[in-house]
Amino acid sequence: MTHDSLFTPVSLGSVSLPNRIVMAALTRCRADADHVPTDLMATYYTQRASAGLILTEATMVIEGHSAFGGREPGIYSTAQVAAWKKITDSVHAAGGKIFSQLWHGGRACHSLLNNGAQPVAPSPLRITNDETHTPQGKKPYETPRELRDDELPGIVAGFRRAAENAKLAGFDGVEVHGANGYLLDEFLRDGSNQRGGPYGGSIVNRARLLLEVVDAAVSVWGAGRVGVRISPLNSYNEMKDSDPVALTSYVAAQLDQRGIGFLDLMRGDFFGLQKGDVVTAARSAFKGALLCGMGYTPAEAAQTVSTGTAAAVVFGHHFVSNPDLVARVRAGAPLVEPDAKTFYSPGARGYTDYPVLA
Repeated sequence: MTHDSLFTPVSLGSVSLPNRIVMAALTRCRADADHVPTDLMATYYTQRASAGLILTEATMVIEGHSAFGGREPGIYSTAQVAAWKKITDSVHAAGGKIFSQLWHGGRACHSLLNNGAQPVAPSPLRITNDETHTPQGKKPYETPRELRDDELPGIVAGFRRAAENAKLAGFDGVEVHGANGYLLDEFLRDGSNQRGGPYGGSIVNRARLLLEVVDAAVSVWGAGRVGVRISPLNSYNEMKDSDPVALTSYVAAQLDQRGIGFLDLMRGDFFGLQKGDVVTAARSAFKGALLCGMGYTPAEAAQTVSTGTAAAVVFGHHFVSNPDLVARVRAGAPLVEPDAKTFYSPGARGYTDYPVLA
């Protein structure tokens, strides 16, 4: 079966892509203990440079907010910027394009990963349905401290500095991470945001922090090189919202007004707990480049692009195990399934050792 629609060029704002197969942000925990990207990460991303666009794994914008066992990368230090520059240079030399995904872990962080610092969130609500990995083994999530309104400009400033650092590191743009139960998503959804004041209550107020962060990123990069990821249905990290379709419509409309490069929409729920058609809501409100992801086969992706529903489709777990995913889809070749046991483990196994087509 051919999937020709996936292999036509497309522009996402100010960035032109050679194809419409986008690599999702996939946290892999191969940075060092100081959250500095490693040479192994450069190999991994360069192997996947045939993607129309690479979105990096969640990257810490502010020191002291680790949520992935202490090994996710950051972009707040000089050493981190220099290490990312090696990665972007390598990806560009291989013909690829790469955006930095800017992220704050919020209530998913843990004090054992952050020198004793209590995690922060819009409201003091703990994740109760899972545990997190720490240097002392798996531990329950902690009750976060509710951020004061007067602290939020500092959060925005942290994202702005990270956007500036991403430019120094040679990225092609940035994606603001507003998904999957981390800080900006925690503000967006009413299951985790139960505060009052200008950042709580109505959808307008709950979206305020995300939009302030987007405006900060736009001030650095210009709207055409900024994307935003949202996951209004995904219940990962014990997330929920009373009206995800209305939330999607409002956020998408606000982002459309700003003319950002793309909206990266996760269409469903990993756990199947929350339902709703957020793709139609987003497509109706956002006239720019819509990226859709979550469980697409190549055939469904091609149809989604050919009908104009999405400008491109975001692939996640198959990019873990198929560094040459673009070539495999073009050839109609079988896709390798990933080894989940190595998603977050150290070293090259299950990271840079997957086979490519002969």
